[in-house]
Amino acid sequence: MYRNIIFDLGGVVVDFHPRTFLVDRFMNERLEQQLYDITFGSEEWLALDAGILTRAQANAIMRQKGAAIGRSFEVDVILHDWYDMLKTKEETVQLLSRLKKHGYRLFYLSNISFDVLEFLRDRKFWAYFEGGIASCQIQVTKPDLRIYQVLLRQYGLRPEECIFLDDNRANAVAATRCGITGLHFRGMKPTVLQMLKLGIALDKRTPPIPPR
Repeated sequence: MYRNIIFDLGGVVVDFHPRTFLVDRFMNERLEQQLYDITFGSEEWLALDAGILTRAQANAIMRQKGAAIGRSFEVDVILHDWYDMLKTKEETVQLLSRLKKHGYRLFYLSNISFDVLEFLRDRKFWAYFEGGIASCQIQVTKPDLRIYQVLLRQYGLRPEECIFLDDNRANAVAATRCGITGLHFRGMKPTVLQMLKLGIALDKRTPPIPPR
């Protein structure tokens, strides 16, 4: 029986679509790719998620790269505005609420930087989580199997009792290698259908899962 549902954050609980963000602001495919490579797709961004660089350090390097190609203004716009992208996905919050009411333990497992972690902790949905692991805290990022194992070990979870939702297929597949049921999140409707097929109680008429 499944007892624990683990959520990725960006792309599942909050919006995170950097390419759409760039299109909305610049509407120039070549420029968008250049800016993506300097910011969201850069080694610095990965280092932020891994807790190796601070936001100030990473931003300084990204600004230097922008200046080197004459795009200082555009990089500044991205670094100033990108937090606006992180809007709460209300459908996911409703799912969190339904799962909590049915007795499931809820956790997060996310590739995320320290500053964004603190930014999201102020959201109301955070109260649904019993705990979780952020990549920046342990300097290990998905899909490295160690990050899943840390979560299981820290909270005493049995992998066969866990479902993990992630919008990155590789991360969901990695979870299965740890014995967790990994689901590739591609929107709320298909995700709910998958969960129902796995026997997850979501209907109001369904009683909560029994305690162990």
